[in-house]
Amino acid sequence: MEKIRWGILSTAKIGLEKVIPAIKRSRHGVVAAIASRAPGPAEEAAKMLGIEAAYGSYEELLADPDIDAVYNPLPNHLHVPVTLAAARAGKHVLCEKPIALTAAEAEELKSLPKDRLVMEAFMVRFHPQWLRLRDLVRSGELGEVKAVQSFFSYSNRNPDDIRNKAEIGGGGLYDIGCYPVTAGRFVFEAEPLRVVSLVERDPDFGTDRLTSALVDFGDGRRLDFTVSTQATPYQRVQVVGTKQRAEVLIPYNAPQGAETLLRLDDGSRLGEGAGTLETLPASDQYAEEADAFALAVMGKTELPYGVDDAIANMRVLDALFRSEKSNAWETVGG
Repeated sequence: MEKIRWGILSTAKIGLEKVIPAIKRSRHGVVAAIASRAPGPAEEAAKMLGIEAAYGSYEELLADPDIDAVYNPLPNHLHVPVTLAAARAGKHVLCEKPIALTAAEAEELKSLPKDRLVMEAFMVRFHPQWLRLRDLVRSGELGEVKAVQSFFSYSNRNPDDIRNKAEIGGGGLYDIGCYPVTAGRFVFEAEPLRVVSLVERDPDFGTDRLTSALVDFGDGRRLDFTVSTQATPYQRVQVVGTKQRAEVLIPYNAPQGAETLLRLDDGSRLGEGAGTLETLPASDQYAEEADAFALAVMGKTELPYGVDDAIANMRVLDALFRSEKSNAWETVGG
């Protein structure tokens, strides 16, 4: 079976713990190299994970002619510049979310050659529970879908963590708020018209630590969500229609290689245990993402989504940040 050769840019935790093991389990990829800003961390990671090549700079990895595609999990402010460098070096790029700090910055990626593929790494889009959710919407089983609701939180007060550094793209909206925005766009299969947000910022870090938002998709469709970087860890997505609601119990950090549950509820019985639970097959959403990208790189399938989709997602985040400042509704893309 054909496989592409991946290079991993940095020894970021998500790469070491989630993405590299997933690519190693994937059908169409092999992790051939890893790079860090100094040789030591890359060599240590390569030895630990059985990766054949280790580089002491990102430039060295990008110059390797045997690397087909790179995974870019660098801090948010480096997503666009390093993705540009990688693509201009002839590599295809799977870039972690958010793909940029603004939609205007993401627009720079449209300057790349059309034969270099770039995809934002929203692994959730490849998980069976998300695909089942969208099928329920498309089939009409939920009725007319009116609302998508989500809550996503974790607790992190570490001042050294990049997610708590505002100057390089830290904060809740960039880190996890992008997921509910993606959920709304994925379920409605449409782009929102306007947004309003309420943001609380950490007095020490300057990052948004508690953000709530209302996102209007028009025609009576809305997304509302809250994300926090300093609250009890929790996550849910529910999609409410005129006939039923569907609730995804672990929508974002689904356990790799495990079954997941989706609740369907017609409202006929209230309280704990209402509705029925549907078991979704065991899946590794990171491996599925890697395979979807690899097949597109090999020309076997079309890229599931590309730079234009990433720009559309960033336009929503831009509008939410503008609403924080204006205390008013803001037009998406306005």
